[in-house]
Amino acid sequence: MKILTLCADRAAVAAGYLMRCAWLAMACMTSPVLADTWPARPVRLILPSAGGSGPDTIARIFAERLSRSLKQPVVVDNRPGANGVIGVDAVAKSAPDGYTLLFASSSSTVISQALLSKLPFDVTRDLVPVAQIFSGGIHLVVANDFPAQDLKTFVALVRANPGKYDYATWGPGSTGQLVMESLKRRNGLDIRHVPYKTINQIYQDIQGGRIHVAFVDATSSVPLIKAGKLRGMAITGSHRGPALPELRTMTEQGYPFDTDAWYGVFAPKGTPQSVVAAVHREILSTLSAPELRERFLQLNLVDPPLKTPEQFAQTVRADLLVWQDIARANQIHLD
Repeated sequence: MKILTLCADRAAVAAGYLMRCAWLAMACMTSPVLADTWPARPVRLILPSAGGSGPDTIARIFAERLSRSLKQPVVVDNRPGANGVIGVDAVAKSAPDGYTLLFASSSSTVISQALLSKLPFDVTRDLVPVAQIFSGGIHLVVANDFPAQDLKTFVALVRANPGKYDYATWGPGSTGQLVMESLKRRNGLDIRHVPYKTINQIYQDIQGGRIHVAFVDATSSVPLIKAGKLRGMAITGSHRGPALPELRTMTEQGYPFDTDAWYGVFAPKGTPQSVVAAVHREILSTLSAPELRERFLQLNLVDPPLKTPEQFAQTVRADLLVWQDIARANQIHLD
C-alpha cells in the first residue's frame, strides 16, 4: 500500500512516472515479503574506480544520501583495475539478494564489453540494470598555451601538424580513447594516444606542460576549467553540462557525437524482481532530494533520466552496439 501510494503521488507530478509505478506495484505483489524486508542490513556498493576519482566523488555523495533514505549503511567498496572488469566481476559473482550492488559507468560496463571478448562475465546476461543515475559527456581539454580556441580550430591545428601532438586518457579502451580515435578517423588526424593510470596524473602533467591534450571526466575537470588551469574544447554527448553551460558539445561544433556517457546501478543476475523494484524505488526517492540535486548540478551532472529498469536495460543494449561499432571501425581491442 505504501508503494502504491508513493507511485500515485509521483504519477500526479509527471506522466512519465505511470509506467514505472505500474512496474513497481506488479513487482512487489509477486513477492511482498522480500520487498518489505529489504534492506535488513548494510548494503555494499562496489565501484570499479579508484578513490578520489570523479566517479568516486559521485558514488560517495550518492551512497551517503541513500544511507539516510534506507536507514542502513551504504558502503562504497572501491575495486579499480582492468577497465572496470575487477569490480564488475565481483558483483556478477555476488549473491543476488540486493546487498551487493554495482555503481558503474558506461565505460566500465558496455565499453569494456565492446572491447574485450574474453570477459569473465557478460554485461547483458550477468547483470540486472536497476537505475540509470545520470547521463552526459566527457571533456576534451587542452593546456592553456595550446593554440586552439574551439573544436574546429583544434581539428585544423592537429591536421596541419601530423604527429606533433599526443593526447591523454585515463587508460587503454577508455571512453576518451574511443571518442578521439573516432574523431581521428573521420577527420584525418595524426595524434598519438598516451594512456594514464589516473586522471589526477593527467591533470598534473597537462598543467606541467608534459602533455597538451586530454579527454577527462566532466566532473573532476570543472574546478580546473573554471580556475583557468586548463581549457575546455568540447563535451561529448547530447547536451551541455550545467556547471559549464558555455562549453559546447561536439555536435554543436560540427563533429557529431551524441552518445552519452552514464552512471548506473546494477544487481547480480537472479536478484528477485521485487528486490530490484525496491532498490529502484529507493534510488529514485534519493535522487529526488533537492539538496542532492543541487550538489550534482555543481558537479556538472544533469537531472537523472526517469527510466524503469527495463528502459535502462534497453539503453545498455543500444549503447553496447554503438561502442562495438566504434571499436571495430577503429580496430581498438584489448585482448
